[in-house]
Amino acid sequence: MEKNNILFTHSYFLRFDPKQWALGQPYPPLGTLYAASLMRENGYRASLFDTMFAAGPHQAGAELEKRRPDFFVIYDDGFNYLTKMCLTNMREAAFSMCKQAKAKGCKVIVCSSDSTDRYEEYLKEGADFVIIGEGEQTLLELVNALKNGVAGHPDIQGLAYIKDGRAVKTLGRPVLKDLDSLPLPAWDLVNIQQYKDSWLKHAGYFSLNMSTTRGCPFKCNWCAKPIYGNRYNSRSPQNVVQEIKLLREWLGIDHLWFCDDIFGLKPGWVEEFSRLMQEEKLKIRFKIQSRADLLVEEELVKALAKSGCEIAWIGAESGSQKILDAMDKGTTVEQIHRSTTLMKNHGIQPAFFIQFGYLGELKEDIELTIKMINALLPFQIGISVSYPLPGTVFYDKVKADLSNKTNWTDSDEMALMFANTFPPSYYKQLHRYVHQNYHQHLAKNSLVELIRKPLNTNAHRLKKALSVFYYAPATWVEKLKLKRLEKAM
Repeated sequence: MEKNNILFTHSYFLRFDPKQWALGQPYPPLGTLYAASLMRENGYRASLFDTMFAAGPHQAGAELEKRRPDFFVIYDDGFNYLTKMCLTNMREAAFSMCKQAKAKGCKVIVCSSDSTDRYEEYLKEGADFVIIGEGEQTLLELVNALKNGVAGHPDIQGLAYIKDGRAVKTLGRPVLKDLDSLPLPAWDLVNIQQYKDSWLKHAGYFSLNMSTTRGCPFKCNWCAKPIYGNRYNSRSPQNVVQEIKLLREWLGIDHLWFCDDIFGLKPGWVEEFSRLMQEEKLKIRFKIQSRADLLVEEELVKALAKSGCEIAWIGAESGSQKILDAMDKGTTVEQIHRSTTLMKNHGIQPAFFIQFGYLGELKEDIELTIKMINALLPFQIGISVSYPLPGTVFYDKVKADLSNKTNWTDSDEMALMFANTFPPSYYKQLHRYVHQNYHQHLAKNSLVELIRKPLNTNAHRLKKALSVFYYAPATWVEKLKLKRLEKAM
């Protein structure tokens, strides 16, 4: 019998991440769907056990029994920060599924950020092969070899496996340059209605994820890039626009998240994309991730706005230039101010990723960050503490402090895992205070606008303005708790 039946899965269980489960805005495993699509294009039968809404890894058993695959492939989404964080809940789930598939006689293959960093652990826990880095081409070559009975694999780039009782790695595989050559993701393998229902219930609209690029050439020293590395490759604007048209027709999406690390870095890309979107009369809202220094040119920001960009997340990280420089961020506080102003002027809602707890950060640096947030009032903020991941300069600086804990259990743990200026409890309280303080300033701003332009008032604006009477005392309480922690140190 030919070995051509592949069961794909991934290791992200939404129920294991309480914050994200409550948020109810999940995105399908895009990287998994790309890999499945490529394997189908090459004659393999592909099915999917989508763990997103599953109760736990024990449900893999029923899928294995039903599908009876020759190959069981855990292929995590390399475009999603939740999988890049390598949460221990998800790692343990992956180990469990590896063992179940192994017991059923499958060849077990794993491709993820975590397994790239910890390939020896995954091989010990039941994986026959771990794909190192970008996975599609390596997976195809590996499965072809296994199907044809090839025993040795030293010539397949980007692979780890057990040989003579020890884990070995082959030479690394160069990243794929021609992204237009990949088939579109296998969206038909996903129960899209589950995702749609969750989005409509929690957000009131339906969003899907799309990737236009791979990799990031910037050198932020805390940023891990185990899958796509420092190279930056881009799909053509024409290819992207065609996929948007298809997703509108097939799946009825209202909104897109372009999940690239950096959207539209290639010179002229955004302008051409905007032109094509207008030419095709495609009107769809979307959010992106970018950098402050890339959004300081007015023409580019205008083109983004015209193409439908609603929200642009930037890694502001800190309001202290000292900390930005220590991170090798390559941006300035001035650029954060300018890009935020430009986006607001052209109807794009700026959103900030903020990071506390980087090495050398003092109280005055924290105060500069809070001052920047209050002054610029981004549309949203996402706060984290510095999170060391293998392969980064930052990790090498703090690894001696990490002891047994090197990853969070879920995305809301917010544990500082190394020694710093303040203890972990301080940063958890800081997180609560900064959020309350931010919402207080938003409410104050809304109240001022209400007084200035009373004729523009509606129920939503009135509610937002009046929320100042909740956030002002709540902020005072959280600040008091922070002060007590400071005194106790």
